[in-house]
Amino acid sequence: MRFDRRLILNFDWTLLILVLILCTIGVLNIFSASYSFAGAKANPFYIRQLQWVLIGIFCMSIAFCIDYRFICQYAYVLHGIAIFCLVIVFFYGFATHGSQRWISLGSFSLQPSELVKLTLILALAKYFDEHKLEQGYYLRELWIPFLLLLVPFLMILEQPDLGTGLILLFVSASMFLFVGIRLKSLLYVLTLAVFMMPVGWFFMKEYQRERVLTFLNPERDPLGSGYHIIQSMIAIGSGGILGKGFLKGTQTQLQFLPEQQTDFVFSVFAEEWGFLGGGILILLFTSLVLWSLKIALHSRDFLGTLIAFGLASLLFWEVFINTGMVLGMMPVVGIPLPFLSYGGSAVVSLLTCIGLLLNVSMRRYILQP
Repeated sequence: MRFDRRLILNFDWTLLILVLILCTIGVLNIFSASYSFAGAKANPFYIRQLQWVLIGIFCMSIAFCIDYRFICQYAYVLHGIAIFCLVIVFFYGFATHGSQRWISLGSFSLQPSELVKLTLILALAKYFDEHKLEQGYYLRELWIPFLLLLVPFLMILEQPDLGTGLILLFVSASMFLFVGIRLKSLLYVLTLAVFMMPVGWFFMKEYQRERVLTFLNPERDPLGSGYHIIQSMIAIGSGGILGKGFLKGTQTQLQFLPEQQTDFVFSVFAEEWGFLGGGILILLFTSLVLWSLKIALHSRDFLGTLIAFGLASLLFWEVFINTGMVLGMMPVVGIPLPFLSYGGSAVVSLLTCIGLLLNVSMRRYILQP
């Protein structure tokens, strides 16, 4: 665990600068989303977000300094602790918007499902690193990874939190495909998924079914379930090419846009900065994902490759689903936009992930072959 000064000499400034730019955009965007011209002031959301960013940077520094190989020795323990926190949510958690996801810790509310995203990646990376199969895996050889996924997945669906559950599913599937699954086993899984999709409809809660129907036809309930996505598309479309300018988004300032500091924060940004600003933001996220994949490619060991790939897939799926959601291309499932959406647990967890990426990136210079 000794800190090596070569980590600083070979620091990945590109990754850090990309993340800091996104965090800065996020704080400013939340300021705009919570600003009221009527009162000539902003809701303190942006101050809290800045506090979370600073706490996240502290956690990022810790994750960067401790050798990721040492951290992964305790991956199963960390995943078990995160799952235990999910259990606590059912007994002592509190609910907002009909979903019981948070644990109150004084002035701070912890959302354990955000921690599970990170611990699941570490646990899967540890398993696949210790059980390498050059020719790919049969389904019977994946029962432990499936168990690592299934337990938190079912608990999170019960909260209910379909968005986070889907993220766990997509990230795990990405890692399964990355390490290699036998073609025959893959066909079995795909066939089962196709047959289970109609069955899954009957296990969905009423509001989840409503979101799917609204996605197919937002105009069926324009003042109810379709209101979110209709207002989001109006906000994005009204931004035009160059946008209306900072603090000048009418959909935002007049409070037509719901959840504007969380799930629909991209709509706020696109209204104020237009197609050009939205395109630049997507370019920043694309650069971050590609840089993370580059770290995975150049890692000096398979464990580092798995961690970096898992974290890259987490960033990709969150950006892909959130932007698709606010553009009306996907059902609304409540997935935050990384570094931009308001939320302490999400920001701290993501910045800790960045610390691990920096860890993998830098230690390739000091890891013995």
